[in-house]
Amino acid sequence: MLRKLLIGFGIVEILKPEPIIGLCERIGLRNPGETERRPLALTGARLEGLVFVWLLVRGRQGSTLVSALLGIAGLTLVLVPRPIIELSQHLVYADTDRLELQPWVVPAARLLGVLYLTVTLLSRSTGDESAGDGGAAESADDSAQSSSRLPLRSR
Repeated sequence: MLRKLLIGFGIVEILKPEPIIGLCERIGLRNPGETERRPLALTGARLEGLVFVWLLVRGRQGSTLVSALLGIAGLTLVLVPRPIIELSQHLVYADTDRLELQPWVVPAARLLGVLYLTVTLLSRSTGDESAGDGGAAESADDSAQSSSRLPLRSR
């Protein structure tokens, strides 16, 4: 269920990143209306959504490099969020000196890191819904075939 919810979020972020960015600005900034966002912000949000969808749909067949990078970003956000916050401000906003951050930006960044780690772990989990049924059917076929074989005795 969580996997499907995150895939849906990723699709929305790919198609309509503006409302999600706006919500994040209202949460994290005291003056969201006074900021000048770079065009890269929309591209970054779409890329984040694409990574979520790619990893969660592909599962273990997804890119190990992308999964590792998202995991590292998540772990960094959880452990030391301030450098990532500052880097993202410079990438997203043209006028970083005018930004007035809310006091809960650091905890919110840590939650984002937890989200990244969750996506990474869900993409690595073996409980993939699409492969679960096929794997069970293959196991049943294998056990049926092995029961019809004669056991070999060792000398």
